[in-house]
Amino acid sequence: MLPAPLRLLRPGDWAKNVFVLVPLVFWLAGEGRGAQPEQIAEQLWNVALTVIAFSMAGSGFYAVNDALDFQEDRKHPTKRRRPVASGAVTPQFAITMGVALVIGSIAVAWCVRPAVLAVIGTYIVLQVAYNAKLKRVRLLDVLTVASGFVLRAIAGALALGIAVSTWLVVVVFAFTLFLGFVKRLGDLRAADMARAQGDSTDWKPRAGYNSTEDLNWLLATTGSVTMMAYLVYSLSDHARGIFGVRATGFALLAPLVFVVIHRLYLRANSGRAESPVTVVLSDRSALAASLLFAIGVLVVLFWLPAETALGTLFK
Repeated sequence: MLPAPLRLLRPGDWAKNVFVLVPLVFWLAGEGRGAQPEQIAEQLWNVALTVIAFSMAGSGFYAVNDALDFQEDRKHPTKRRRPVASGAVTPQFAITMGVALVIGSIAVAWCVRPAVLAVIGTYIVLQVAYNAKLKRVRLLDVLTVASGFVLRAIAGALALGIAVSTWLVVVVFAFTLFLGFVKRLGDLRAADMARAQGDSTDWKPRAGYNSTEDLNWLLATTGSVTMMAYLVYSLSDHARGIFGVRATGFALLAPLVFVVIHRLYLRANSGRAESPVTVVLSDRSALAASLLFAIGVLVVLFWLPAETALGTLFK
Protein backbone atom coordinates (compact mmCIF):
# COMPACT_ATOMS: atom_id res chain seq x y z
CA MET A 1 0.00 0.00 0.00
CA LEU A 2 1.19 3.53 -0.77
CA PRO A 3 2.22 5.82 2.11
CA ALA A 4 -0.67 7.86 3.49
CA PRO A 5 0.60 11.28 2.24
CA LEU A 6 0.82 9.85 -1.28
CA ARG A 7 -2.61 8.20 -1.08
CA LEU A 8 -3.94 11.59 -0.02
CA LEU A 9 -3.06 12.86 -3.51
CA ARG A 10 -4.97 10.02 -5.21
CA PRO A 11 -2.32 9.40 -7.88
CA GLY A 12 -4.61 6.89 -9.60
CA ASP A 13 -6.91 9.78 -10.49
CA TRP A 14 -4.13 11.49 -12.45
CA ALA A 15 -5.38 9.28 -15.27
CA LYS A 16 -8.34 11.68 -15.51
CA ASN A 17 -5.98 14.14 -17.14
CA VAL A 18 -6.07 11.99 -20.26
CA PHE A 19 -8.62 14.56 -21.46
CA VAL A 20 -5.75 17.06 -21.73
CA LEU A 21 -4.13 14.73 -24.27
CA VAL A 22 -7.11 14.34 -26.60
CA PRO A 23 -6.46 17.60 -28.55
CA LEU A 24 -2.80 16.54 -28.94
CA VAL A 25 -3.77 13.23 -30.55
CA PHE A 26 -6.16 15.00 -32.91
CA TRP A 27 -3.57 17.67 -33.72
CA LEU A 28 -0.93 15.05 -34.56
CA ALA A 29 -3.43 13.30 -36.84
CA GLY A 30 -4.57 16.54 -38.50
CA GLU A 31 -2.73 19.85 -38.57
CA GLY A 32 0.43 18.36 -37.10
CA ARG A 33 0.95 15.64 -39.69
CA GLY A 34 3.53 17.70 -41.53
CA ALA A 35 4.99 19.47 -38.50
CA GLN A 36 8.73 19.63 -37.94
CA PRO A 37 10.24 17.56 -35.10
CA GLU A 38 11.13 20.74 -33.21
CA GLN A 39 7.54 21.96 -33.32
CA ILE A 40 6.22 18.57 -32.22
CA ALA A 41 8.70 18.50 -29.32
CA GLU A 42 7.59 21.96 -28.21
CA GLN A 43 3.93 20.98 -28.36
CA LEU A 44 4.60 17.79 -26.39
CA TRP A 45 6.40 19.81 -23.72
CA ASN A 46 3.55 22.30 -23.41
CA VAL A 47 0.97 19.53 -23.09
CA ALA A 48 3.12 17.65 -20.56
CA LEU A 49 3.35 20.77 -18.39
CA THR A 50 -0.42 21.22 -18.65
CA VAL A 51 -0.97 17.63 -17.49
CA ILE A 52 1.38 18.24 -14.55
CA ALA A 53 -0.43 21.47 -13.65
CA PHE A 54 -3.83 19.76 -13.60
CA SER A 55 -2.44 16.77 -11.69
CA MET A 56 -1.11 19.11 -9.02
CA ALA A 57 -4.29 21.16 -8.84
CA GLY A 58 -6.52 18.08 -8.76
CA SER A 59 -4.47 16.41 -6.04
CA GLY A 60 -4.38 19.63 -4.07
CA PHE A 61 -8.15 19.88 -4.00
CA TYR A 62 -8.52 16.18 -3.21
CA ALA A 63 -6.39 16.77 -0.13
CA VAL A 64 -8.38 19.84 0.89
CA ASN A 65 -11.68 18.07 0.22
CA ASP A 66 -10.67 15.09 2.36
CA ALA A 67 -9.68 17.44 5.18
CA LEU A 68 -13.03 19.20 5.05
CA ASP A 69 -15.11 16.02 4.78
CA PHE A 70 -13.26 13.60 7.06
CA GLN A 71 -16.04 13.55 9.67
CA GLU A 72 -18.62 12.54 7.05
CA ASP A 73 -16.21 10.12 5.37
CA ARG A 74 -15.77 8.20 8.63
CA LYS A 75 -19.44 7.19 8.41
CA HIS A 76 -19.05 5.64 4.94
CA PRO A 77 -17.99 1.96 4.56
CA THR A 78 -15.28 2.69 1.96
CA LYS A 79 -14.49 6.41 2.36
CA ARG A 80 -13.55 5.78 6.00
CA ARG A 81 -10.29 4.29 4.70
CA ARG A 82 -9.12 7.60 3.21
CA PRO A 83 -5.94 8.99 4.85
CA VAL A 84 -7.58 11.83 6.81
CA ALA A 85 -10.74 9.92 7.75
CA SER A 86 -8.66 6.96 8.97
CA GLY A 87 -6.40 9.21 11.06
CA ALA A 88 -3.25 8.42 9.06
CA VAL A 89 -2.93 12.10 8.10
CA THR A 90 -4.10 15.15 10.04
CA PRO A 91 -6.54 17.64 8.48
CA GLN A 92 -3.98 20.41 8.97
CA PHE A 93 -1.34 18.48 7.02
CA ALA A 94 -3.82 17.74 4.23
CA ILE A 95 -4.84 21.39 3.87
CA THR A 96 -1.22 22.59 3.91
CA MET A 97 -0.21 20.08 1.26
CA GLY A 98 -3.30 20.85 -0.81
CA VAL A 99 -2.73 24.60 -0.84
CA ALA A 100 0.95 24.13 -1.71
CA LEU A 101 0.05 21.93 -4.68
CA VAL A 102 -2.55 24.37 -5.97
CA ILE A 103 -0.04 27.23 -5.82
CA GLY A 104 2.48 25.00 -7.58
CA SER A 105 -0.02 24.26 -10.34
CA ILE A 106 -0.34 27.99 -11.04
CA ALA A 107 3.44 28.28 -11.36
CA VAL A 108 3.59 25.36 -13.79
CA ALA A 109 0.70 26.68 -15.91
CA TRP A 110 2.42 30.07 -16.08
CA CYS A 111 5.31 28.33 -17.89
CA VAL A 112 3.04 27.18 -20.72
CA ARG A 113 0.82 29.94 -22.15
CA PRO A 114 -1.25 32.76 -20.63
CA ALA A 115 -4.39 31.04 -21.91
CA VAL A 116 -3.52 27.84 -20.02
CA LEU A 117 -2.87 29.86 -16.87
CA ALA A 118 -6.32 31.42 -17.28
CA VAL A 119 -7.94 27.97 -17.57
CA ILE A 120 -6.10 26.71 -14.48
CA GLY A 121 -7.26 29.83 -12.65
CA THR A 122 -10.84 29.14 -13.71
CA TYR A 123 -10.49 25.53 -12.57
CA ILE A 124 -9.22 26.66 -9.16
CA VAL A 125 -12.11 29.09 -8.71
CA LEU A 126 -14.53 26.34 -9.72
CA GLN A 127 -13.01 23.94 -7.19
CA VAL A 128 -13.14 26.52 -4.41
CA ALA A 129 -16.84 27.03 -5.15
CA TYR A 130 -17.35 23.27 -5.25
CA ASN A 131 -15.72 22.69 -1.85
CA ALA A 132 -17.41 25.70 -0.29
CA LYS A 133 -20.96 25.03 -1.43
CA LEU A 134 -21.65 23.33 -4.76
CA LYS A 135 -20.74 19.79 -3.65
CA ARG A 136 -23.80 19.92 -1.39
CA VAL A 137 -26.21 21.06 -4.14
CA ARG A 138 -27.91 18.29 -6.06
CA LEU A 139 -27.04 18.19 -9.80
CA LEU A 140 -24.84 21.27 -9.51
CA ASP A 141 -22.19 19.11 -7.84
CA VAL A 142 -21.92 16.78 -10.83
CA LEU A 143 -22.22 19.63 -13.33
CA THR A 144 -19.26 21.30 -11.59
CA VAL A 145 -17.17 18.14 -11.71
CA ALA A 146 -17.96 17.64 -15.41
CA SER A 147 -17.02 21.27 -16.09
CA GLY A 148 -13.63 20.58 -14.55
CA PHE A 149 -13.03 17.84 -17.12
CA VAL A 150 -14.11 20.13 -19.94
CA LEU A 151 -11.57 22.68 -18.72
CA ARG A 152 -8.90 19.98 -18.99
CA ALA A 153 -9.77 19.37 -22.63
CA ILE A 154 -9.87 23.11 -23.34
CA ALA A 155 -6.47 23.57 -21.68
CA GLY A 156 -5.06 20.78 -23.84
CA ALA A 157 -6.15 22.63 -26.99
CA LEU A 158 -4.90 26.01 -25.75
CA ALA A 159 -1.54 24.50 -24.79
CA LEU A 160 -1.16 23.60 -28.47
CA GLY A 161 -2.31 27.02 -29.61
CA ILE A 162 -5.24 25.59 -31.58
CA ALA A 163 -8.99 26.29 -31.60
CA VAL A 164 -11.18 24.50 -29.10
CA SER A 165 -13.55 22.01 -30.75
CA THR A 166 -17.19 22.42 -29.76
CA TRP A 167 -17.69 18.71 -30.40
CA LEU A 168 -14.87 17.85 -28.01
CA VAL A 169 -16.52 19.95 -25.31
CA VAL A 170 -19.92 18.30 -25.87
CA VAL A 171 -18.63 14.71 -25.82
CA VAL A 172 -16.35 15.25 -22.81
CA PHE A 173 -19.09 17.04 -20.87
CA ALA A 174 -21.68 14.31 -21.54
CA PHE A 175 -19.31 11.47 -20.69
CA THR A 176 -18.03 13.05 -17.48
CA LEU A 177 -21.58 13.83 -16.36
CA PHE A 178 -22.16 10.10 -16.68
CA LEU A 179 -19.01 9.37 -14.67
CA GLY A 180 -20.16 11.78 -11.97
CA PHE A 181 -23.45 9.96 -11.54
CA VAL A 182 -21.61 6.61 -11.56
CA LYS A 183 -19.68 7.85 -8.54
CA ARG A 184 -22.84 9.06 -6.77
CA LEU A 185 -24.70 5.80 -7.34
CA GLY A 186 -21.67 3.74 -6.31
CA ASP A 187 -21.43 5.63 -3.01
CA LEU A 188 -25.14 5.24 -2.29
CA ARG A 189 -25.24 1.53 -3.15
CA ALA A 190 -22.11 0.82 -1.07
CA ALA A 191 -23.73 2.43 1.98
CA ASP A 192 -27.03 0.58 1.41
CA MET A 193 -25.24 -2.76 1.05
CA ALA A 194 -23.19 -2.13 4.20
CA ARG A 195 -26.38 -1.48 6.18
CA ALA A 196 -27.95 -4.65 4.77
CA GLN A 197 -24.94 -6.59 6.07
CA GLY A 198 -25.34 -5.18 9.57
CA ASP A 199 -23.03 -2.16 9.41
CA SER A 200 -24.40 0.65 11.57
CA THR A 201 -23.19 3.41 9.23
CA ASP A 202 -25.32 6.55 9.27
CA TRP A 203 -23.66 8.09 6.21
CA LYS A 204 -25.97 10.13 3.99
CA PRO A 205 -25.28 11.64 0.54
CA ARG A 206 -24.26 15.24 1.12
CA ALA A 207 -26.05 16.46 -2.04
CA GLY A 208 -29.27 14.58 -1.36
CA TYR A 209 -28.95 11.66 -3.79
CA ASN A 210 -31.15 9.29 -1.81
CA SER A 211 -32.88 7.41 -4.62
CA THR A 212 -31.19 4.69 -6.65
CA GLU A 213 -34.05 4.91 -9.16
CA ASP A 214 -33.36 8.61 -9.71
CA LEU A 215 -29.64 8.01 -10.15
CA ASN A 216 -30.28 5.14 -12.56
CA TRP A 217 -32.44 7.47 -14.65
CA LEU A 218 -29.66 10.07 -14.66
CA LEU A 219 -27.16 7.40 -15.68
CA ALA A 220 -29.41 6.14 -18.47
CA THR A 221 -29.90 9.68 -19.77
CA THR A 222 -26.28 10.80 -19.66
CA GLY A 223 -25.05 7.45 -20.98
CA SER A 224 -27.42 7.69 -23.95
CA VAL A 225 -26.44 11.30 -24.63
CA THR A 226 -22.76 10.30 -24.53
CA MET A 227 -23.27 7.55 -27.10
CA MET A 228 -25.34 9.80 -29.35
CA ALA A 229 -22.86 12.69 -29.15
CA TYR A 230 -19.96 10.36 -29.91
CA LEU A 231 -21.68 8.81 -32.93
CA VAL A 232 -22.98 12.10 -34.31
CA TYR A 233 -19.49 13.60 -34.07
CA SER A 234 -17.89 10.55 -35.69
CA LEU A 235 -20.21 10.85 -38.69
CA SER A 236 -20.25 14.66 -38.85
CA ASP A 237 -18.89 16.81 -41.65
CA HIS A 238 -16.69 18.48 -39.05
CA ALA A 239 -14.86 15.24 -38.23
CA ARG A 240 -14.65 14.23 -41.89
CA GLY A 241 -13.22 17.64 -42.77
CA ILE A 242 -10.37 17.12 -40.28
CA PHE A 243 -9.71 13.39 -40.58
CA GLY A 244 -11.25 12.46 -43.92
CA VAL A 245 -12.45 8.89 -44.16
CA ARG A 246 -10.59 8.07 -40.92
CA ALA A 247 -13.48 9.67 -39.02
CA THR A 248 -15.61 6.68 -40.03
CA GLY A 249 -13.26 4.54 -37.99
CA PHE A 250 -14.40 6.37 -34.85
CA ALA A 251 -17.95 5.22 -35.50
CA LEU A 252 -16.78 1.62 -35.91
CA LEU A 253 -15.29 1.81 -32.41
CA ALA A 254 -18.64 2.79 -30.86
CA PRO A 255 -19.38 -0.73 -29.52
CA LEU A 256 -16.30 -0.44 -27.30
CA VAL A 257 -17.61 2.84 -25.89
CA PHE A 258 -20.92 1.09 -25.20
CA VAL A 259 -19.15 -1.72 -23.32
CA VAL A 260 -17.30 0.72 -21.06
CA ILE A 261 -20.48 2.66 -20.30
CA HIS A 262 -22.37 -0.55 -19.54
CA ARG A 263 -19.66 -1.93 -17.24
CA LEU A 264 -19.47 1.35 -15.33
CA TYR A 265 -23.23 1.25 -14.89
CA LEU A 266 -23.15 -2.31 -13.57
CA ARG A 267 -20.31 -1.60 -11.15
CA ALA A 268 -22.09 1.48 -9.82
CA ASN A 269 -25.18 -0.60 -9.07
CA SER A 270 -23.05 -3.18 -7.30
CA GLY A 271 -21.60 -0.51 -4.99
CA ARG A 272 -18.09 -0.93 -6.39
CA ALA A 273 -17.56 2.43 -8.07
CA GLU A 274 -15.79 4.72 -5.62
CA SER A 275 -13.74 5.98 -8.58
CA PRO A 276 -14.43 5.43 -12.32
CA VAL A 277 -10.67 5.05 -12.85
CA THR A 278 -10.57 2.24 -10.30
CA VAL A 279 -13.54 0.58 -11.99
CA VAL A 280 -11.85 0.59 -15.39
CA LEU A 281 -8.60 -0.77 -13.95
CA SER A 282 -10.28 -3.48 -11.87
CA ASP A 283 -13.00 -4.60 -14.29
CA ARG A 284 -11.55 -6.85 -17.01
CA SER A 285 -14.24 -6.08 -19.55
CA ALA A 286 -14.01 -2.31 -19.04
CA LEU A 287 -10.21 -2.40 -19.12
CA ALA A 288 -10.10 -4.53 -22.27
CA ALA A 289 -12.64 -2.31 -24.04
CA SER A 290 -10.77 0.85 -23.00
CA LEU A 291 -7.43 -0.50 -24.22
CA LEU A 292 -8.92 -1.73 -27.48
CA PHE A 293 -10.58 1.65 -28.01
CA ALA A 294 -7.29 3.51 -27.43
CA ILE A 295 -5.44 1.15 -29.78
CA GLY A 296 -8.23 1.44 -32.33
CA VAL A 297 -8.07 5.24 -32.31
CA LEU A 298 -4.30 5.17 -32.86
CA VAL A 299 -4.62 2.63 -35.66
CA VAL A 300 -7.39 4.57 -37.40
CA LEU A 301 -5.55 7.89 -37.16
CA PHE A 302 -1.94 6.92 -37.76
CA TRP A 303 -1.76 3.58 -39.60
CA LEU A 304 -1.91 4.19 -43.34
CA PRO A 305 -3.30 0.74 -44.31
CA ALA A 306 -6.27 1.39 -42.01
CA GLU A 307 -6.98 4.67 -43.79
CA THR A 308 -6.72 2.92 -47.14
CA ALA A 309 -9.09 0.18 -46.07
CA LEU A 310 -11.63 2.67 -44.73
CA GLY A 311 -11.40 4.64 -47.97
CA THR A 312 -12.14 1.50 -49.97
CA LEU A 313 -15.06 0.39 -47.83
CA PHE A 314 -16.66 3.75 -47.04
CA LYS A 315 -16.39 6.18 -49.93
